[in-house]
Amino acid sequence: MASILETAMLVCFGLSWPINLVKSIKSKTAKATSLKFLLLITVGYLCGIAAKVVLHQFNYVLAVYLLNLLVVAANLVVYFINKRRDKNAL
Repeated sequence: MASILETAMLVCFGLSWPINLVKSIKSKTAKATSLKFLLLITVGYLCGIAAKVVLHQFNYVLAVYLLNLLVVAANLVVYFINKRRDKNAL
């Protein structure tokens, strides 16, 4: 039951990242994006993944952590692309 609840939490959080990614791509600016926030979320997902690895819990919950981490990583890439655009626009 705990794994199901953890997965539900991850899915709820995870659904927001693709939305944020599309918004960042469309806006073509990093002005409304917090690098500190993205890095904090990345560290949180890495800690969740590490906990699953340490406990040898290689299951669907780990897969959801990895998927969320991948989408947050894509957000980080777009952040730096947009940051460069902002700098070049000056």
